[in-house]
Amino acid sequence: MSPDPKLAEPIARATAVRYGALSTSKESLSCGRALDVAAPRQGEDVVDLGCGRGGDVARAAERVGPGGSATGVDGNERMLAAAAEALAGLPNARVVKSDLSAVALPDRCADVVVSNCAINHAPDKAAVYREVHRLLRPGGRFAVSDVVSEEHLPASVRSDPAAWAACYGGSIPEADYLAAIASAGLRDLDVVRRTEPYAKGEVLVRSITVTGRRPEPELP
Repeated sequence: MSPDPKLAEPIARATAVRYGALSTSKESLSCGRALDVAAPRQGEDVVDLGCGRGGDVARAAERVGPGGSATGVDGNERMLAAAAEALAGLPNARVVKSDLSAVALPDRCADVVVSNCAINHAPDKAAVYREVHRLLRPGGRFAVSDVVSEEHLPASVRSDPAAWAACYGGSIPEADYLAAIASAGLRDLDVVRRTEPYAKGEVLVRSITVTGRRPEPELP
């Protein structure tokens, strides 16, 4: 269930404030190691959704080498500025400002899509995963680390902009999260990492890392 549309602006504002501040912080923005799980290879094109300060984009650019590319996508201006600074001197890396549910990149531009603790901020997870499907070339793979809730969140949490900004107000149960991925047409889903539940405010959440792929075209 998405939050009340009237809350969209307060949630976006609270998230922008928190992540703008984190753009110059040493605090980790990740809830997993999606890039290591995805293991990009030489010559591949990688897209990082919710790239934050650009650390994974820089690492991806180094791993894929000059024959590949690494593109970070984020909607926060201060994060993008920090990422651009981190990527200076890497000719095969760049950042793009965009909403994750409508990414400003062409179809089938990626061999690998990764994301760390970002999709939980999206009210419509299935829309983001439809973008993952669109961005991947047939046979391409994704690895996403994210936060899921142990149970459906109460309205008091889902309507709290601060909870969304703190990476748990938009969380949904794991089964619903995986269903959103499958509904986008992505296959071979595997939860390769699942932490023990931990408390965020009045609710329990956990971090998971999910892998999967865009299917190859079916043979006639």
